[in-house]
Amino acid sequence: MRSILLSGISTLSEGYNTDYIAHYGHVETEPKTESGLRQISLPAFMIDVLRQHRIEQLELRIKVGSAWEDRDLVFSDLHGGYLNSRYLLKMFDRLLESAELPHMHFHDLRHSAASILLSMGVNPKVIQELLGHSEMSITLGTYSHLFPTMQEEAMGKWNDVFGGDDVIDEGGG
Repeated sequence: MRSILLSGISTLSEGYNTDYIAHYGHVETEPKTESGLRQISLPAFMIDVLRQHRIEQLELRIKVGSAWEDRDLVFSDLHGGYLNSRYLLKMFDRLLESAELPHMHFHDLRHSAASILLSMGVNPKVIQELLGHSEMSITLGTYSHLFPTMQEEAMGKWNDVFGGDDVIDEGGG
């Protein structure tokens, strides 16, 4: 993610993938599909966090001076370059441990966010767009195990609206 693509208010644009190739370094590549190039809306609290992070990053940039790598990344190492993925995973594991949470893979955060949004009743089309899935079938197939519970909730809401206290007696009485 590039910070220049942060629109400043409520969206973040995602542009390039970065891979590390041993003995070569970091390589930026285009996303696999067009849906990988997208803007996503962010909640206000996240915008506040990103603004504070940006201020801290600019302060670090001044401190580092000419050693700063101007890659315009939202999340960078201490010199503006790409984060080392091993270091990132190590920090993630420490964070989980300090929060007394079970071990999980970093990518599980993406699945957790999608599952939470679905359980909140967010339209699957919106979740598809946030995740950058090219087809709705990918989103629905990945998270279909959550739908039985959601169906029960939907029927309960339907009953609340249309069922009322007058229940039809199918026995004719």
